[in-house]
Amino acid sequence: MADSQAVATPAQAGTGANEGAAAPPQSTWSVITGVLFRMWLMWMFMSWLRGDNKVQDKSGDGQNVAVKSSYNLFPLGEDLAMWAFVNEEEIFTKFTDPNAMFWNQDPISYGDWNDGPNKDGSFMYNSTLDISEKVQNNGSLYIHIYFTQSGHFPDPSLGKPFSKENTVLRSKQLNRYKKRTIKKTQNLLTGETKTDPNLLKHMEEHGSIEILSHWHPNLTINLVVDQTPWTKGKIPAPIDELVYFRSESSYEPIIYLNDYWNLMREHTPINSSVKQLNLCLTFQPITMWKLQMYVSQSMRNQWYNVLGDDYAQESEEDQDSVKEAILETNPYMLGLTVIVSIVHSVFEFLAFKNDIQFWRTRKSLEGLSVRSILWGVVQSVIVLLYVMDNDTNFVIKVSIFVGCLIDGWKITKVVSIGIDRENRWFGVIPRLTFTDNSSYVQSETKKYDQLAFKYLGMIFFPLLVAYAIYSLIYDEHKGVYSYVLGMLYGFLLTFGFIMMTPQLFINYKLKSVAHLPWRMLTYKALNTFIDDIFAFVIKMPTMYRIGCFRDDIVFFIYLYQRYAYRIDPKRVNEFGTSAEILESPAQDVTNDNNVTTPSVTDKKND
Repeated sequence: MADSQAVATPAQAGTGANEGAAAPPQSTWSVITGVLFRMWLMWMFMSWLRGDNKVQDKSGDGQNVAVKSSYNLFPLGEDLAMWAFVNEEEIFTKFTDPNAMFWNQDPISYGDWNDGPNKDGSFMYNSTLDISEKVQNNGSLYIHIYFTQSGHFPDPSLGKPFSKENTVLRSKQLNRYKKRTIKKTQNLLTGETKTDPNLLKHMEEHGSIEILSHWHPNLTINLVVDQTPWTKGKIPAPIDELVYFRSESSYEPIIYLNDYWNLMREHTPINSSVKQLNLCLTFQPITMWKLQMYVSQSMRNQWYNVLGDDYAQESEEDQDSVKEAILETNPYMLGLTVIVSIVHSVFEFLAFKNDIQFWRTRKSLEGLSVRSILWGVVQSVIVLLYVMDNDTNFVIKVSIFVGCLIDGWKITKVVSIGIDRENRWFGVIPRLTFTDNSSYVQSETKKYDQLAFKYLGMIFFPLLVAYAIYSLIYDEHKGVYSYVLGMLYGFLLTFGFIMMTPQLFINYKLKSVAHLPWRMLTYKALNTFIDDIFAFVIKMPTMYRIGCFRDDIVFFIYLYQRYAYRIDPKRVNEFGTSAEILESPAQDVTNDNNVTTPSVTDKKND
């Protein structure tokens, strides 16, 4: 298949040889030592972040004084008592309120992994909460967790013994606020809508966007089993946000109120019809390593919050799919999914890089479907207008806009754009003129491209009309503009893959595939196969899963054409050269420059 490989002209080959030779391959030992050296540098960097067990500090007289690291307030094996209070106060003060007291567990052996009724170190308590009218109307509920020594009280108002030095507090808001957008849609023919009339009435009174309080009944109280001698100011992020120092020599045990596994779809709205809420608390010790895994995810959510509430809420919904995959997928399949996810990102970058490189260096358009490129720009514009018309987060809008710019840049490579100042619009605005590239006009590619779109239009436009009628009759829309965009976007999702077929037709007529950007196509095809894997791992509609295989079929046809249309020395590759050109009289010059012309095995299929 040397037909599709890059063939350099003699001048290009001579220049490349003068500029530099390819680097020799590294030995296995060089690779191993390089990796070990990088690991050592990373270990040194992390050690610098964490600090040593002792830090040299200079006193006022300039002498170095050793500052000892701190210790955990509760040693391993000590019996503790846990107190859980729930009320509407962010800063808890009503210790004597019987309705605030939710759970008291005493004793809990700190660091005992065999504690509890199930001998797994965990305890569980489930009960209901009576809520006030304030909570029903978007008020907040807080949980306050106290850890004391066994037999001690968290506040002197509850009794004695009480030790303020040995009392640890963590608080968290239990309810979550989520934005609900009420969309007023209707059938454009009948004017009917499936939206609840009560919601429409509520929208007229309070607006289409509403912030609602939601509830999830589960919360896990994680007590970290760790005795690391932390040094104040030397704790790496993000653990430093969870370690609270009592003094230079002691710190509180790390308590993490964990709601990571609470899926967004499991939250229920709190309104006037809700009188009681169910709450299930679970106490469970965890290791520092597992805590770091949870905290890293919380840090990720903090970055999402910086991008806006809409993006944060949508990102959490996306994370729910990952969490469900972790909970329901076979561990081996899950590990494979993680690996191919990394590979997917690499291939996506390489496909982008080779696509830009291909069009930047492309001189001839012979064999390429220019109309498919122009249609790709139209598709990108439709998708951009659709996401602008709907509630889509800012980052997705920016990414699609950048894709439109790249597709627009490709237009400048396939057509010549000029300004006609003589024939102005309305006598004022200069006209833009588009002229086909000479290499496209003078080749048979243009004829085949027009013929392919002629046949394609016979199939494409009747489907478009049928889909438009179907959407108008059965779907609801915000208006005519939204109907047009929604109809076009849905049609592209369903039948957009058909626009990949004109290039197949041109390849068939030319009996060649040398003009295609095979590296970019290969990377995109590999990403498509990876998407097929995700289609089985992550829950999605069956029709969407079937749609994931359409691009695979087209690429397999490309592969067949690559196999069927072998080497022809007369064919021109993507660099505008052929084997016949290299074997012309210019070959004598090439031989004088000690450049060897590659031999080509001829197998004509024309």
